[in-house]
Parts: sequence; structure tokens; C-alpha cells
Amino acid sequence: MEYETKIETWNLNLYYGDFLALKNVNIRIPHRNITAIIGPSGCGKSTLLRCFNRMNDLVEHIKVEGKIFIEGQNILVPTTDLIYLRRKVGMVFQRPNVFDLSIYNNLRFGLRIHRMLKNKNDIMQAIENGLEHVGLWKELKDKLRKNARTLSLEQQQRLCIARVLILKPDIILLDEPCSALDPVSTLKIEELLRALRTEYSLVIVTHNMQQAARVSDYTGFLYLGQLVEFGDTDQIFTNPKEKLTENYISGHFG
Repeated sequence: MEYETKIETWNLNLYYGDFLALKNVNIRIPHRNITAIIGPSGCGKSTLLRCFNRMNDLVEHIKVEGKIFIEGQNILVPTTDLIYLRRKVGMVFQRPNVFDLSIYNNLRFGLRIHRMLKNKNDIMQAIENGLEHVGLWKELKDKLRKNARTLSLEQQQRLCIARVLILKPDIILLDEPCSALDPVSTLKIEELLRALRTEYSLVIVTHNMQQAARVSDYTGFLYLGQLVEFGDTDQIFTNPKEKLTENYISGHFG
């Protein structure tokens, strides 16, 4: 499996108190591809995802061992600038987390927090570019003063993705981004993700195996906190190397 590595973990362990949630995870995630993390509920998928921008640091009684490299830099060292890290490694959550603000102010929010742009024209150009990227500019260009919560769930999730893109990330983490959406909206978001992979490294956690098969280039199967298998998505779904993977994918689990 030869590819340019964007994220790499070495012997990654994560404890919630005394509970070992991730066990000796070694994974190499490629650049400019979509990587899916699959596995049953409670197996550590979201926990692993949140390691890549250190969102787990916000949880009490967390202990992390091992190393996580992003472009060769170990992000677990104490000197890591977490604000910069979370800008470069953006996150999209399970349910659209739009703010109770206008569409314009939702999109401007991150720019203000990170003090990236001050000129009104530059801000407006960034907002237009972000909305263009997610296919919303034509729909929303005359509605930027409307409250973002008046949008459909699919539009809200696209808006959340645009909010991440405006900050010029390298990596986009998506934690079950379609679980609140209907099937038609889900397919539209998947289409968007496939378009974005030419510019970004995307890592998606999904409980939906069909979605992983449709949208991803590489797939990792996590079970009880351990990475059982990682490989090309076609290979994982048609010719898995591990019996446990085969049992999970075929529905004969346990």
C-alpha cells in the first residue's frame, strides 16, 4: 500500500480513566483521499477521530500514550499549538452544529476567532468561495442575513463543511456526518465529499457500511478499540484478510 501519508499513529493508546478505549492503534492515513473508519457502536471510532485534532483533550480523565504524526510532526508533544492544529484539522459533527446566527455570521465566525481576515471584501470573498465549494452560493447569496437554523438539515451540514473550508484546513474529520439526513440528502453530501478529496485529506467515521463502500478509498475496521484491518476499500469489502472483518462486513458478527 504505497501512498503519501498525511496522518500516522504509532502504538496509540487512549484511556478514559481506567478504561482502555484505544489499544495499540497503528494506522497510516493517506493524503487527498477519503478514509472511512467502520466498526460497531462503542468500538472507539469517534475517539480515534478526535485524536487527530486533540478534541479528546476537552474530556476529563483522559490519558493518551504513543505518537500521532501529521505531516511528520508529533501533535502529542506539549508545545503543540492546539488552536492552529484545530484550524488545520477541521471537524464536522454528527448533527449540523450551526450557530443561532445569520448565515453570514456563521461563516465569518471562524475567521474572527482565528483573526485570519479583517477586510470586508476579503471576508466576503472567502464566504463566497466556501459556499461555492459546497454548492450553496447560488441558493444562499441573497439570503446571507437569514438565520442559519432556517435552512434544511442538508443545507446546514453543507454550511458546517463550508465553515471548515473557509479556514483553509489540510484535513477534514467527519463524525457520522449523514446520520441525521434522509437518503437523498446523504447521497448529495457523499457527492460533495468525493469532490473535496481532490484537495483535502478526509477521514469519515460511519456506522453505515454501504456509505463507507460508496464514498471511501481506504477503510479501517475498528473493534473493541483495536484496528483489526486497514486497506483499500475494495479489498476490505470484497476480500478481507481477517476473519473478524469478514464476519462484520457480512453481518455474521460474533
